[in-house]
Amino acid sequence: MSTPLRIAVPRAIAPGERRVALTPEATAALVKSGVELLVESGAGEGAFHPDAAYEKAGARIVPAAAALYGQADIVLKVQKPALAEVERLREGSVLVSFLQALTSPDLVRQLAVRRITSFGMEGIPRISRAQKMDALSSQANIAGYKAVLIAAESLPKFFPMLMTAAGTVFAARALVIGAGVAGLQAIATARRLGAQVWGYDVRPIVKEQVESLGAKFLEFDLGVADAEDKGGYAKALSADASRRQQEMLGEKTKEFDLVITTALVPGRPAPRLVTKETVAGMRAGSVDLAAEAGGNCELTEPEQVVVRHGVTIHGPTNLPATMPVHASQLYARNVTELLHEFVKNGAVALDFADEIVKGACVTHGGEVVNDAVKAVLAAGKTA
Repeated sequence: MSTPLRIAVPRAIAPGERRVALTPEATAALVKSGVELLVESGAGEGAFHPDAAYEKAGARIVPAAAALYGQADIVLKVQKPALAEVERLREGSVLVSFLQALTSPDLVRQLAVRRITSFGMEGIPRISRAQKMDALSSQANIAGYKAVLIAAESLPKFFPMLMTAAGTVFAARALVIGAGVAGLQAIATARRLGAQVWGYDVRPIVKEQVESLGAKFLEFDLGVADAEDKGGYAKALSADASRRQQEMLGEKTKEFDLVITTALVPGRPAPRLVTKETVAGMRAGSVDLAAEAGGNCELTEPEQVVVRHGVTIHGPTNLPATMPVHASQLYARNVTELLHEFVKNGAVALDFADEIVKGACVTHGGEVVNDAVKAVLAAGKTA
């Protein structure tokens, strides 16, 4: 009788990370499909899933990470692994996690050396068939929601308009920069809280989405004909267009009580949209969502809350981890759907003609197989 495929979930070691790659619910479904689930003791604690819940779902609890990695055919993580964790992976095994492969060359090379077949969740292509696997979107949704709650707590004003015996309190004016998944969720959440909301994005095509949420769309003429790449993300602007954008935002941000920034270009540092001069002219209240990639605001300090010119600037780098229950639930569904793509009849079966496998797989058979990552490594740069 052949040994069943072993899928392992280690405990997160990244500071502040509370998410887990599989919930007990997702574990039960995988066990039912015939695979063996190994979960490191305490892996789900940060997301309020005790070891007993995994055991009830059919998983085997492994007390130490070393033993877990040594038995695993497939390892599921949320954050990219540390190099020490890569050394623990069995040669030829499979790793699924966020890898940040375009900006982590040392990690990618080490995965290739260890002959690990690695899948980066950030590489899931934006096609209809892959929507259930789109972990970037599921986690960005949470980040956009939580950013508004942070802004509401920090802002020394009400969000909604209130009619009181002492007079009328007018609604806060909010600007959300970037109308991707995080930005649209931020717009929707700010609207629910009663703010007057405007959205801005370099891509005019998202105007309809912004307005469908009851917000107004801020438009600038940057002289850019095509600002969206084939994946639906914003393209990096030229130096001249970027300067004009900064100047225009510098004028408009004076009109708002809070600014939430969510603009990111995959594989690149976050575009600097809000300069220190812009901050000096702003009203109180600002949240920067792009701190993990350097920040859209020139004065953002990752994981810090700073006050400059009376403006409060937040620099959270991992907002989804602050809502680990639903973040883990959604991520587990994303990962499970990806597993269905390359685990067939209890074995790993890779089809590189498949758009999803080709887009998400970074290393295989001792080589870097992802074209975008290969280009970055060949150029000797990190993005």
